[in-house]
Amino acid sequence: MAGTAALPVSQPTANAGGITPTPAARAFLSHAHEAAKFALAQRRPWAEMVDRNAFAKPESFSEAVTRVRKNMGYFRINYIICLLVFVGSSLFWHPFSLLSLSVIVAAWAYLYMVRRDPLVLWGRTFTEREILVLMSVITVVGLTLTDVGSILISASLLGAAVISAHGAFRVPDDLFLDDQEAPGGFLSFLGTGTAQPPVIVSHV
Repeated sequence: MAGTAALPVSQPTANAGGITPTPAARAFLSHAHEAAKFALAQRRPWAEMVDRNAFAKPESFSEAVTRVRKNMGYFRINYIICLLVFVGSSLFWHPFSLLSLSVIVAAWAYLYMVRRDPLVLWGRTFTEREILVLMSVITVVGLTLTDVGSILISASLLGAAVISAHGAFRVPDDLFLDDQEAPGGFLSFLGTGTAQPPVIVSHV
């Protein structure tokens, strides 16, 4: 009919039913992505790392420590990848622990990277402090009961031992770092991938 007013129709949102990260989560993921790209760009050739002609027994403990420090600075990205492989392989052989860790990580990600509204359970609204305390307790209990903590510690110690042995026996005489590549720490690349240029302030 001509005199009938058209009823308003609500338009569905583009992300209806989906998971939309919060602005803080998007910024964190973007920074993590840039840091990962920057880190992979600093990775050394694996053939250079395992060159059989470059291995020799250190003559003293101090020489071994010096080699480890130099190799840590040069092969740090390769060492981090090796450490992650050790940890991932250990969890792969313990599927229940891997599942438990995945659930805990997913819960943290949802509560602090996806959730936008207050958390309401059983008709009760939880404060941010209560959520943090509750998740911390759940994480500690979950890691303890499923042996995830012991697996992560054992795998990390084993990986660190292998990396230290490689660093002690790999002669670093042929390895050179440019001034721009000199690391400020083993994980310094995490804050370098998206580094902003310094701001120069002129005084009048």
